[in-house]
Amino acid sequence: MTSDPRLRRTTGRRAVLTCVVVLAAGLAAGCTAEEPEPAPTPSSAVLAPGRPGEPARTIAPEDYDGMDDADVVTDADAEFMTTMIGHHAQAVEMAQLVPERSTSEQLAKFAERIRLTQEGEIDYMGRWLEEQGLPVPAVATASPTAPSDGSGPRAPQAHDHDSMPGMLTDAEMSALADADGTAFDRLFLEGMIKHHAGALEMVDDLSSAGRDETVQEFAANVAADQIAEIDRMSRLLDELPG
Repeated sequence: MTSDPRLRRTTGRRAVLTCVVVLAAGLAAGCTAEEPEPAPTPSSAVLAPGRPGEPARTIAPEDYDGMDDADVVTDADAEFMTTMIGHHAQAVEMAQLVPERSTSEQLAKFAERIRLTQEGEIDYMGRWLEEQGLPVPAVATASPTAPSDGSGPRAPQAHDHDSMPGMLTDAEMSALADADGTAFDRLFLEGMIKHHAGALEMVDDLSSAGRDETVQEFAANVAADQIAEIDRMSRLLDELPG
C-alpha cells in the first residue's frame, strides 16, 4: 500500500484523467463518422414538442413511422437536459465558495469562468425544456441573485447524488465550505475534476441514446469545455504546495 499521501493523490488523479481520456476518445469517435446511418425506430415512447404554449406529445413506437426526426425528442434527450441542470447547479454552488476561501488569484478567475459558463448553460437548458413543453427544474428559473462570493442564499437545488455521476455528497460539500487556503484549493480542484468527469459520463450516455441534434451539439460543446477545464485544473492541482 502506498504510504505517501501525495502519491495517493497523484494515483487518484491519474485514474480520473484516464477515465476522461477514454470518454473523450469515445465522443470523438462518434463525431468523425463519415455518413451517419439512419436512426432506427425507437423501442420506447418518444416526445414530440407541442406548439407554443402546449405540452409535448408522447408518441408510441408504432406511431413513429413517417415522422420527421427533427420533430422528435427522446426520453434520453429530455432527461439529459433536465439532470444536467442539477449537475451544473452544484458546480455553480462550488464556484461561489472560491472568492472568500481561496488565496489563489488564478483559481478565483478560473472558478468565475466556470460559474458564468455553467449559469449560461443552465439558462439555455431551461429554455430548451420550456420550448418542448417539458417541466423546467426550479433552479433554472430562479433569478441568479446570489453574490459570486458565495455569501448569499443558495438557490433551491434537487441534487440526486445517486443518479448523476460525479456529484459531491452533502458531506463533501460541507467539508469544502468549511475549508480555506490551500486545503480549500485542493478540495475544490479534486472535487471539480471529479464533477466534470461525471458530466462527461452523462454526455457519453446521451450520445448513444439521444436523437435531438440540438441537444447532441450542445452536449458535445459541454464535453469539449469540460475536458479542457479538467486539464487546466490538473495543472493547478500539481502546482499547489505540499
